[in-house]
Amino acid sequence: MADYSKTVEFWRTSPIDTVSSLEQRLDNFRILFAYHSGKIENDEVSYHDTREIFENGKVLNYSGAPRAIFEQQNQKLCYEYLKDKIVAKEPLTSELVREIHRILTSGTYDERRFLENGERPGEYKKHDYVTGRSEVGSPAEDVAEEVEELLEEINSYKKQDIIRAAAYFHAVFENIHPFADGNGRVGRTLLNYYLMIHNHPPLIVYDEDKVLYYQCLEKYDTDENIDSLAEFLKYETEKTWEKTLDRQNKKKRKSMDELR
Repeated sequence: MADYSKTVEFWRTSPIDTVSSLEQRLDNFRILFAYHSGKIENDEVSYHDTREIFENGKVLNYSGAPRAIFEQQNQKLCYEYLKDKIVAKEPLTSELVREIHRILTSGTYDERRFLENGERPGEYKKHDYVTGRSEVGSPAEDVAEEVEELLEEINSYKKQDIIRAAAYFHAVFENIHPFADGNGRVGRTLLNYYLMIHNHPPLIVYDEDKVLYYQCLEKYDTDENIDSLAEFLKYETEKTWEKTLDRQNKKKRKSMDELR
């Protein structure tokens, strides 16, 4: 497994100051992130379909539930929407949070939420929902204020331990549970947005690691401890970029051998 500090160092070796440089760095990452982030909550999401959507804009001969395709198409649209903002390092705002939610959940709300409860993509929840074994989730009437407070707090963070700040941001956001649906996908997208605007490599929370992921979130829910989640995010950062670093190291060794 790649060393976490070396992974961060690798990411920072080449500045990302244009959309082109960002796209080059995130070429395969964007597909893997979309696949795993969707798969965590929807088992019908497949890697093949996700790649087809990102590379060709459509899926042929699909016979599964439409929601899985909508969700992955929305992941692509959200990536396109955020590219310029990541390069410009625009700070997090409640408007950005709601727009990410609108894009990621467009066309995916079920009839009960949309018609009976009046919930809409891009709007905070109107009813109280709970999540996890600790049944967390802020009351609907408190969500807007609590999200604003969280964003103000995280935007004012000036220390260098970005992964720990990101863990705190992610844990609190999921604890608030601000939307009727899509909180996980939105939260993981916001997590990476925050990391990248602070010159830190984005990461994938792998579907095969979701049990540990949920355990780390629950650790914050029960005793407000983010140590486990911060270490988990470091592990996932290493795992995400391990193959890329291996390729880079092989190229360096080859170049050194040719110079001898």
